[in-house]
Amino acid sequence: MASEESIEVKFRLADGSDIGPNKYSPTTTVGSLKEVILSQLPQDEENGPKTINDLKLINAGKILENHKTLAESRSPVSEVPGGIITMLVVMRPPMPDKNNETLQDGSSKQSSCPCTIL
Repeated sequence: MASEESIEVKFRLADGSDIGPNKYSPTTTVGSLKEVILSQLPQDEENGPKTINDLKLINAGKILENHKTLAESRSPVSEVPGGIITMLVVMRPPMPDKNNETLQDGSSKQSSCPCTIL
């Protein structure tokens, strides 16, 4: 059956470099693909992604959900039969630490509104 064949995917990073192509089962989840990407990214970057929630995978203009399988995330309109699917990897920028109100670079968070409610 054609639906049981492996799917060849490569991941395009923001700097233009690629991870892959590698073959995956159609039942592989998007979350599993993100774990593969995290394991292959340089870990020495301070602002790099730490979890799969820090990554977004985009295929054919759609952000893929972690719980969906690769087969459910395919776009038959934009794919060439037997071709390699290229997915864009977007990394979430560092977020401020809400517990101590400081940004990761050490500067303190400024209040956005100096208003007083009477």
